[in-house]
Amino acid sequence: MRIARFTTGDEPAYGVVQGELDEYGQPDEDAIVLELRGDPLYSGIEPTGVQHRLADVRLLAPVIPRSKIVAIGKNYAAHAAEFDGEVPAEPLMFLKPNTCVIGPNDPIVYPRQSSHVDYEGELAIVIGRICRDVPAEQATDVIFGYTIANDVTARDLQRSDGQWSRAKGFDTFCPLGPWIETDLDPHAFSADGGGRGVQTHLNGDLKQDGNTRDLVFDIPTLIAYITSVMTLLPGDVILTGTPEGVGPMVAGDEVEVSIQGLGVLTNRVVGRD
Repeated sequence: MRIARFTTGDEPAYGVVQGELDEYGQPDEDAIVLELRGDPLYSGIEPTGVQHRLADVRLLAPVIPRSKIVAIGKNYAAHAAEFDGEVPAEPLMFLKPNTCVIGPNDPIVYPRQSSHVDYEGELAIVIGRICRDVPAEQATDVIFGYTIANDVTARDLQRSDGQWSRAKGFDTFCPLGPWIETDLDPHAFSADGGGRGVQTHLNGDLKQDGNTRDLVFDIPTLIAYITSVMTLLPGDVILTGTPEGVGPMVAGDEVEVSIQGLGVLTNRVVGRD
């Protein structure tokens, strides 16, 4: 089930997107959105009976984390190597504020403080219930679904600051979307499973071409590790790491992150007024 958050020009609403995805992860022209009553994270799936053509609505970020975005660094060996780094012995965890979340087709704003801003396409997990100290074998019980993320990073500030809060935390630095897929087989994301392709295109050129089967720490391991440190709340988001091929964006660029079975997340970079 694809859960979207959208607007027709009025207050944001939630809905179920129905329609086939083409080979590029785009929905067909007949796709519709069945409107839901309330936030499905809290209200469950309760249709209102109203439906809209997907083409007639504006998709928003499918979730605004109630408390936090927990991100994982260097979780693909090839990405760690491209920065002359070693794979960490334990998941490398950092936080992004929920104020950096934007949705599909929203602009990524290039901050004045930076002259080197990178894209980082990755798989994101949306948490479905309050959880703490979750065993790895029960990790799927707390997952509401999966979406696509771009962990935008001011690379020069990341290097100069020695920690990542500013470099990762600017407003607009966490595009999410286009929806949450609740029915993906979680076993496809395990280290020995089939995996999902993760690609990033910049102005139509392929820049990242990874696969979730190459995650150093798989999803159950990440959830067990994170919840041994902090409580996760419904709507919290986990970014699972980016494959190799990260690189800079400039104002005017368009970046597309796609994941097999999840669709495409597109955003354009703009300068700050």
